[in-house]
Amino acid sequence: MRIAVLDDDVTQANMVCRSLAVDGHACHTFSEGRELETHLRRQVFDLLILDWSDSGMPGEEMLRWVRQSLSNRPPLLFMTSHSRETDIASMLNQGVNDYVVKPIAANVLLARVKSLVRRASQLSHAVITEMCGEFEFWLESKQVVARGLPITLTQKQFELALLLFRHLGQPLSRAYILKAIWKQSMHTPSRTLDVHVSMLRTKLALRPENGFRLTPVYGYGYRLERIEKGDV
Repeated sequence: MRIAVLDDDVTQANMVCRSLAVDGHACHTFSEGRELETHLRRQVFDLLILDWSDSGMPGEEMLRWVRQSLSNRPPLLFMTSHSRETDIASMLNQGVNDYVVKPIAANVLLARVKSLVRRASQLSHAVITEMCGEFEFWLESKQVVARGLPITLTQKQFELALLLFRHLGQPLSRAYILKAIWKQSMHTPSRTLDVHVSMLRTKLALRPENGFRLTPVYGYGYRLERIEKGDV
């Protein structure tokens, strides 16, 4: 997983990343909340680990921003020195998925992260369908119904379409898409992604006059965005 760690203590942040790297996770550290916010607007992370303290954008404010602004709603783990029961209850009630008090042993942190991953996976598999405007995604059968009509997609086309709709309005990097859909990005020809995007644009009629636009982001990847009638 791609994990973002917000902590103004560099030593602590590096310890977290070393612990997570043992299990194969890619960890990215941020010392300021505003810096993390900037990256969240154009990158996708599978898990956020937030410290409470930050003079620019405290973890509590970051929590509210993530829940209000991100469509993919990544799991959030609060890791902080605030140990009062009232603080813990407040954060859990506001949408934090887990809360740990520093200092925390590396093996305990890794176990908490694994638990969050399992819970997120179970939740996604419990949903039978997902609605994205006029598009209905049947997760088990890999079927898409668009504007009331069934659309035939290959498994990879289905997975790519669902990924784009889950991150509607967010630019996704080529590397992230390739790893998420094809798993082994280094062995996947670059042209493969472009062909799949082109097929989705055609099969799902992702054109401005139909309310959506699927476009390349120069030097980065692709973005699917909703288009209002007045913007066409």
